[in-house]
Amino acid sequence: LIMRLRSILFAAALVAVPTITVAPSALAEPAVYTGRFSNVAVQGYDPVAYFTVGEPTKGSKDFSTEYEGAEFRFASQENLDAFLADPQAYAPQYGGYCAWAIAQGSLAKGDARRWKIVDGKLYLNYNKKVQADWEADIPGFIEQGDANWPSLVE
Repeated sequence: LIMRLRSILFAAALVAVPTITVAPSALAEPAVYTGRFSNVAVQGYDPVAYFTVGEPTKGSKDFSTEYEGAEFRFASQENLDAFLADPQAYAPQYGGYCAWAIAQGSLAKGDARRWKIVDGKLYLNYNKKVQADWEADIPGFIEQGDANWPSLVE
């Protein structure tokens, strides 16, 4: 009798335990890669400088703005103004995540030092080796990345 009573109480306890349901969007990654402990996009590099200077250039807190939920920093007021006038022209594709990983259907951080401008758009990659793999078929990886991107983030 005691064993049966314990079984009944255990079953009742399982039924009484509330379940927690998490909406899928709560599990999705943010649209802009900022790293785990920061809200700064492109690791603090100025996205406009890739187009104007042709190399990664650190931005400053003094010249910053929020875009797509992340802080973007710039090396000058002029670059900040250019970004504010047309953020989509300068923000990295796929939110700064690795372009090769996106083409594979997964997310990985983009390294601001591993970059390429293709058809007027900035792409970042995870590291030097991954960038070399991506450069083997840039048009194909961009096409696949564009198809995969919407389902990978919020």
